[in-house]
Amino acid sequence: MRKLLNTLYVSSQGSYLRREGETVVVEREKQQVLQLPIHTIGDIVCFGNVLCSPFLLGFCAERDVSISFLSEHGRFLAAVRGPVRGNVLLRRQQYRLADDEKTTQGIAANVVSGKLANCRVVINRTVRDHSAKVNVEALKGASEKTSKIIERIPRMNNTDEIRGLEGQAAAEYFRVFDDLIIDQKETFIFKDRNRRPPLDEVNALLSFAYTLLAHDVRSALETVGLDPAVGFLHRDRSGRPGLALDVMEEFRPVIADRLVLSLINRRQVGKKGFSKAASGAVTMDDDTRKTVLTEYQNRKQEKIYHPYIEETVSIGLLFFIQANLMARYIRGDIDGYPPFFWR
Repeated sequence: MRKLLNTLYVSSQGSYLRREGETVVVEREKQQVLQLPIHTIGDIVCFGNVLCSPFLLGFCAERDVSISFLSEHGRFLAAVRGPVRGNVLLRRQQYRLADDEKTTQGIAANVVSGKLANCRVVINRTVRDHSAKVNVEALKGASEKTSKIIERIPRMNNTDEIRGLEGQAAAEYFRVFDDLIIDQKETFIFKDRNRRPPLDEVNALLSFAYTLLAHDVRSALETVGLDPAVGFLHRDRSGRPGLALDVMEEFRPVIADRLVLSLINRRQVGKKGFSKAASGAVTMDDDTRKTVLTEYQNRKQEKIYHPYIEETVSIGLLFFIQANLMARYIRGDIDGYPPFFWR
C-alpha cells in the first residue's frame, strides 16, 4: 500500500517551481513562497501559467512524483512521469480482459452498482438530516427509482445495457440534485449537468471536483501498475483514461458531489467567486479555486470505514485500495471487483 502523501496544487498564476537540494521550491514574482521536502509530496498539479524548471522535472521523475499540467480552469493538458511502473504481465492481462465481453460486463455491473448505491446514500442522508428544508417526496422518489434500477443490473444481457441503466440513473439523480442544495439557492441553481464549458456555478464546481478526483484515481492506478487508459465500463477513446473513469464512478457522489454540496451549503463559496464569459462559460476566481483545493485535501484526510477490507482508513487512501483490488481481480487473486460502498 502506498503511503498517503500530499498533493501539491499550484494555482497562483505566474508561479515558478524549481529544485533546491532535496526540496521543491515555489516562487512568485521572484520571491520564495513555499519550500517542501520531496519525500512529503506524492503529486504536483499545476493550473494555468505555472512553470517548472527542467531540473525539477527530472528530479520528480526520479523520485516517482508526477507533475500534471491543467488549464487555469481544470482541463487536463499533459503530465510528466518517470518510467512506467508495474508488471507488464498485469497490463497484458488487463488488455485481454478488456476484450472479453463477459469480464467487461461483470466489472461494469459492479462499478455501476457501487455508484448508484452511493448516489442513494447521498440522497437519503439529505432527507434524514434536512427533511424540513428539502422536497422529501421528490428525493424519496429518486431514491426508490434508483434502487429499482440497481435491482435490474444483474439481469442485463450485455455491457451496453448496463451503460443504459447507468444513464437512466444519472438522469434521475441530477434531476433532484438542485433539491440537495439547501442554502444560497438564489445563487446556486442546478437545472442539468453540463460541461465543456460549464454553464452555471454548480456545474463549474462539479467539473473541477471531478478533475481532481480523476487525477488522484489515475495516479493510484499507475501506482499499482495498471493502464489507466483501458477501461471496462468506459470504452477506449484516444486521450481518455477509461479505467480511471471506471474506478472514479463509485467516488463521484460520496467525495466530489458531497464536497460541492458542502461548499455551497456551508457558504464557503459565494456568487462573487464566479464570472460568466461571453460564450456563457462560468469560471471560478483564484480564491474560490483555492477554497475548493483546500477543502478537497482536507476531505482526503478524513477517516472512513471500508466494508470490504473491514478497516478504517483515510479517504485519500480509498483510491489506492480500489486500484489494488482491481489489480488483484485482474491477476485472478479474487473472484470479482468489489466497488466501494459508502455507509
